[in-house]
Amino acid sequence: MGTALVTGASAGLGLEFAWQLATARHDLVLVARDEARLTRLAHQLEAGAGVRAEVLVADLSDRAQVERVADRLRDDERPVGLLVNNAGLGLNQRFVGGDLEREERALDLMVRTPLVLSHAAADAMVRRGRGAILNVASVAALLASGTYSAHKAWVRSFTEGLAVELKGTGVTATALCPGFVRTEFHERGAIDVSAYPDFAWLDAEDVVARALADVRRGVVISTPSLRYRSVSAAARLAPRSAIRAVGRYRKALESPGATASSEADAEPVDDAR
Repeated sequence: MGTALVTGASAGLGLEFAWQLATARHDLVLVARDEARLTRLAHQLEAGAGVRAEVLVADLSDRAQVERVADRLRDDERPVGLLVNNAGLGLNQRFVGGDLEREERALDLMVRTPLVLSHAAADAMVRRGRGAILNVASVAALLASGTYSAHKAWVRSFTEGLAVELKGTGVTATALCPGFVRTEFHERGAIDVSAYPDFAWLDAEDVVARALADVRRGVVISTPSLRYRSVSAAARLAPRSAIRAVGRYRKALESPGATASSEADAEPVDDAR
């Protein structure tokens, strides 16, 4: 069934992608910083699903380490048929007065890394005449929620442009744009989500299943659940002044003293808003 490479595979949506792809008989390349978690996951996937699972430890905010992953994608002797650009982190800080180094790390992880890895994967896949790239964006791409929205807006727009360029090559590009998903993402980023109602949350299993089904169908923008498709439609039609008002409301929900967990403690995981 081919090999899939998943970034941020040790937790959250990345972990769910790994299991669903393994169940569908895809061999895997698992990418994240946490070697112990990746190795344990690889053993579980091999034992439970009977697939091969390769561990590739990399800090994807480091350009040199990103290049090692890109080299794996370029390897025509061990072709990767599906790239899932999933790794990300939640900063939980305001831009004004925030830590600029952490902002740059987030930018590298959620913008530069998908750019570099998509470039490597697309070149190799086009040579073979088949393949797929799935970039995890967010409904936040349509909102005004600080630099996170900006990063995800870039991912969404980039993926749409890539899909246009790839048309007719046998290779597809899909942007996954979920809303709030029940994963470790918010807890690991020390993000308080207690004000958000239960109906706002999606299950990771459903989100990943919909994303993979949309990849198989060549869908460019994958938005799981009717509720978030409705939110996305409203956000596209609403005046930007209304979108900015929503952003101010979301900021008001945040705890003024909240801080994100340190980068030493927080593995970048999936972007499950």
